[in-house]
Amino acid sequence: MPIDPAEQPVLDAVTAGFPAALGALGRLVRIPSIAFPGFPDEPLVTSAEAVAQLLRDTGAFELVEVRRSDYRTEDGSATGSPAVVARRPAAPGRPTVLLYAHHDVQPAGRDELWDTPPFEPTLRGGRLHGRGASDDKAGVITHVAAVTAASHALGDDLGVGIAVFVEGEEEAGSRSFDAFLAEHHSVLEADVIVVADSDNVSTTVPALTSSLRGNVTATLEIATLDHASHSGMFGGAAPDAVLASVRLLDTLWDEDGAVAVAGLESAVPPADGPTGPSDEQLVADAALLPGVRSIGRGSVAERLWYGPSITVTGIDVTDVVNASNTLLPSVRVRVSCRVAPGQDAGEAFAALERHLRAHAPFGAHLAVTDVDLGQPFLVDQSGWAARAARSALADGWGAEPELTGIGGSIPFISTLTERFPTAQILITGIEDPDTRAHSPNESQDLGVLRKAIAAEALLLARLSRRVER
Repeated sequence: MPIDPAEQPVLDAVTAGFPAALGALGRLVRIPSIAFPGFPDEPLVTSAEAVAQLLRDTGAFELVEVRRSDYRTEDGSATGSPAVVARRPAAPGRPTVLLYAHHDVQPAGRDELWDTPPFEPTLRGGRLHGRGASDDKAGVITHVAAVTAASHALGDDLGVGIAVFVEGEEEAGSRSFDAFLAEHHSVLEADVIVVADSDNVSTTVPALTSSLRGNVTATLEIATLDHASHSGMFGGAAPDAVLASVRLLDTLWDEDGAVAVAGLESAVPPADGPTGPSDEQLVADAALLPGVRSIGRGSVAERLWYGPSITVTGIDVTDVVNASNTLLPSVRVRVSCRVAPGQDAGEAFAALERHLRAHAPFGAHLAVTDVDLGQPFLVDQSGWAARAARSALADGWGAEPELTGIGGSIPFISTLTERFPTAQILITGIEDPDTRAHSPNESQDLGVLRKAIAAEALLLARLSRRVER
């Protein structure tokens, strides 16, 4: 729908409020809110309280609270990380929208790989650098700033109901997510769910995500010896765990780098689905070194969005500095398998485990632990909420949005649809191809952030005018 003259104050409020939004993002980036085991809980508490205060400062909500939920584990139960919920009621006949983001972040990794301190927000060339500056504290700020602008501009005319859920453990697997939704269902129930945790085509072209791969992650321990032995005395006859691990991992791919695990399926791309990036875009966006070629077969979209992939994300082995002439008795490996839309994540894990056990070389012992599963998802783009989102994105960005798939995973999307089966899901984003989420030198493009806030504020304004029938 075209921009109504009544909406111009909303865009003006976005512009006026952007410096405050940027300052708030910087304050959040300074908090090392990591939910992984072994990291302290206090920064997560500090981060959640900071987000809650930002939501209170909007003046738009009747309820803003920091909450946790207990969830079941193999050993009994555990308590999830602190999350923030907020709610304001809808005017009679108006819809309610749930705004989702997460305030936890990935670990920084090795400091020497960062050009700037990971938890010190630094402005460079129109981008704010720091861990979580984009994924997903920029998503948090998008929601806060959009609500602030719409509320200040429209006042009592802001008729849309708004619920907010800012999770505190998305990067660590969202283990309390389902329990949290069940316990706080009445606070979070909505007609539309906006998940601000995805990507855009570029810094000038927005996207609505139409498909997500699922994820299977697991830790493998490959053991061949009872204890370490001298490599000169026994090398060449006794199989060490590094050799066994290399040989086992190599069976996961064929000579083209395509997944070679029987039972891991590919999806058929929809006839009217997005075409995906070109080979040239892949080379640029993924930063392939000169002479390095891409892996797999088929179009880039088929490989990134509709097919499986397997990545080794970590190996516990002696580092080069401490290397000695030793046969290692065991090696631990973390693997991440992306699951194509349409395949159950549990089924994919079973196929992966069968393959690993069948291909363990030299009789090596294999233990598989720390398994996490996330379901893939295909997003319905035919509803009235998706049409409203496309219109708001076009006007907020000044460019028509594209439907895109995402090679990554947002496992909780399927949980949201199970808990709120009638809600329409909209997956938007604040990232771009140079964001480097999860990597050193993560950053947020400020132009993308401003346009994302404008688009969401327009969406809230337009949903305020929609009468439910």
